[in-house]
Amino acid sequence: MLEKIDLAKTISEAEYKKRIPELRARLYSIQRLCWDAKIPVVLVFEGWGASGRGAMVNFLTQNLEPRVFRLHMILSPRTYERSMPWLWRFWVKIPNYGEMAIFDQSWYRRVLIERVEKRIRKTEWQQAFEDVNDFERALSDDGYQVVKFFLHISREEQKRRLKKQAKDPISKLMRDPEDKLQLKQHDLYLKAVEEMLMRTEAEWAPWTIVEADDPRYARVKVFESIIQRLEEVLHAKAPESMPLLLNAVQNAEAAPPVPERPRRIHARKH
Repeated sequence: MLEKIDLAKTISEAEYKKRIPELRARLYSIQRLCWDAKIPVVLVFEGWGASGRGAMVNFLTQNLEPRVFRLHMILSPRTYERSMPWLWRFWVKIPNYGEMAIFDQSWYRRVLIERVEKRIRKTEWQQAFEDVNDFERALSDDGYQVVKFFLHISREEQKRRLKKQAKDPISKLMRDPEDKLQLKQHDLYLKAVEEMLMRTEAEWAPWTIVEADDPRYARVKVFESIIQRLEEVLHAKAPESMPLLLNAVQNAEAAPPVPERPRRIHARKH
């Protein structure tokens, strides 16, 4: 499956600088309209180690309304969380109606990292596929929009980025040790990723595979995918909001661009 993905896709810097401001303005307006229409949104970001998940989430959130979204960086379950049903720690992070939750890694750790590193039994990660599908279907049935991304890079690009991070003192301190594990067991992770994509692809929670060798192309694709999904929902559930969206985007385009923040928003680590 993943070997057929064209990772050579790219976008010029000029085209990128032309499109990103409009996409940011449009997404900001859509977020506000989803709030007014009480449409809850769950964004899930998975991907290879060093694929740019954290940078993507940071860039995405720079121009969102901070009062309406929560960012969750998911790590291994804590001791007290292990005494609860495994999806409990994600249920408690689901946003209120109209709000947005962004997951930097998610419940898919169970069928990826925990599976490959043998932190759980085979019967547990096999059952997790059914649990995840039921979980996402329940959210969808209650009006939640579940938008899932997998950032895909080549093994060579992953190796290059990890080597570059190792040479930079700051990046070295921030590097996730699990990224290196993925590189060492690439074939096992590849098998797990492809099974995950196949068994959890659903009409109500589809996957979008993002060609992420070129960060600029990846950013544009993520923005466009989110915008398309939420505009379709707004058109169906709140058609009266579409003229407001058009006016908001036109006004935003006329305004001076908002400078990017140099530092990453602190995620809630779980």
